[in-house]
Amino acid sequence: MEEEFVVLVDGSDNAIGRAPKLQAHRQGLLHRAVSVFVFRPSGELLLQRRALEKYHSGGLWANTCCGHPRPGEPPEEAAKRRLYDEMGLVCSLKRSFSFVYEAVVQGGLTEHEFDHVFIGTTTGEPVPDAREVQEWRWISPVELARELAEAPDAFAAWFSPALQGVLARGVI
Repeated sequence: MEEEFVVLVDGSDNAIGRAPKLQAHRQGLLHRAVSVFVFRPSGELLLQRRALEKYHSGGLWANTCCGHPRPGEPPEEAAKRRLYDEMGLVCSLKRSFSFVYEAVVQGGLTEHEFDHVFIGTTTGEPVPDAREVQEWRWISPVELARELAEAPDAFAAWFSPALQGVLARGVI
């Protein structure tokens, strides 16, 4: 399997280099990422539970999909690619906002990402890649708020801050 590289960035999202994905997470290097939130027209959010085999955050619930733009790949294209690769979905995506976060995750790795958040709507159903997604479900905003309050550790580190940004923009 070919080694994946991430785009290293400064605090303003200017590309300053690239690094192997695992190295960036071992060293906590700030790099570009994408997070996608796909909703049904009724307002339910598509969540995924990350496959246990993922190199970090396996078995945790997260937004519809996420990933890293490849060197030279615009975030919009990376978001579409990851949505199809992980969930088997194609839909129109709109860039909503960006934020930076840093969190220690499993295996002594550090997520330190300049995350571009995209929003989409679909009437379709996902056909996820089992290497990426253990399970998936649609969830109402009320039920999601209850679960986050009761079991915050069941969710990936980036999910809550990204969701707060989505909610602050009145998407749901």
